[in-house]
Amino acid sequence: MMMIWCFQTVLLFIAHLVLSDWAPAAPPTQNSFFYSDYLNESGNNELHFIGMKLYVDSAEQSVLSVRGGNATLQCRFWYEPAPSSPREVRVKWSWLPAAGGQETDVIVAFGTRFRSFGDFRGRVQLRQDFPGDAALVLNKLWLNDTGRYRCTVVDGLEDQSAVVHLELPGVVFPYQHPHGRYHLSFLGAQQACKEQDSTVATITQLFQCWKEGMNWCNAGWLADGTVQYPITQSREPCGGARLAPGVRRYDRLHLYPNHYDVFCFSSLLQGRVYYLQSSHKMNLTEAQHACQEDGAEIAKVGQLYSAWKFTGLDRCDAGWLADGSVRYPITRPRSNCGPSEPGVRSFGFPPPQHKHGVYCYKLDTESV
Repeated sequence: MMMIWCFQTVLLFIAHLVLSDWAPAAPPTQNSFFYSDYLNESGNNELHFIGMKLYVDSAEQSVLSVRGGNATLQCRFWYEPAPSSPREVRVKWSWLPAAGGQETDVIVAFGTRFRSFGDFRGRVQLRQDFPGDAALVLNKLWLNDTGRYRCTVVDGLEDQSAVVHLELPGVVFPYQHPHGRYHLSFLGAQQACKEQDSTVATITQLFQCWKEGMNWCNAGWLADGTVQYPITQSREPCGGARLAPGVRRYDRLHLYPNHYDVFCFSSLLQGRVYYLQSSHKMNLTEAQHACQEDGAEIAKVGQLYSAWKFTGLDRCDAGWLADGSVRYPITRPRSNCGPSEPGVRSFGFPPPQHKHGVYCYKLDTESV
């Protein structure tokens, strides 16, 4: 009996060496392999090591698309060594908004069954073109769909993931309430951008515009609830002449009692913005009707900025916009058309009975 006990002890010790980090032939990959449930002779479940490693990867770390368009976020998974028969796994895509906040589920799939969530419901699906294909297809993109998307594949006790960032090319513009500077609460800022076919800009979007030369001294809300403003030319009223250029930031504020301007973000348009040729100037009501009669609608501020940025709209004629402001876009600065830098010029919010031209927005792409 003593010899049998010693022999069993030696076998257990050798097995421990093989399965532990002490054995050079067995690297510490305990978190990279799968275990499966099997029924033993007594009918109880036991976990058995099956030795396959799951890999999840994306062919690209970031994807650019346009508002209203589609985007495919790559994700694939495979095993080494390859299994002898297909395995059913659970695939989950989640999303962390560019503005920050909580990571939320986009879609969860098991085999051919899937469920989408929240604002993504009905707009997303898994591509599944080949074994291991877990690419996410997003349709009818919204401005605030930007952010980090995580593809997670789960098989048994094991899961692996890959991350893809979705970005939309866009333009950031400062926006004020019709009553003037610093009249917008945070909620009011969100509503103001939405009404102008845009969304509240993120710090990343504002920082990118600052790098491109945006210089604006009025503080505005950003999507994370902070208040900031971009300065490329330091001066006394804008934080001090000795302070280096950059994006200035106020201390984090309570969202509700404070009022500032806002920085809005707009992206490419599916339609077009144009200055309506007319034999006479119009008041605001007449301008709205003129666009409707032309099969269009009066343009919003975000649409005008987008057309200026992405289609090179250049017009030295002031025109009404939907919010009651009067503006005009300049890509080729020249005399009698405002400052020497490109931009969208603003006359503010004149009385609605004043006479001006009008900028219209039409969904189709036929030429005017």
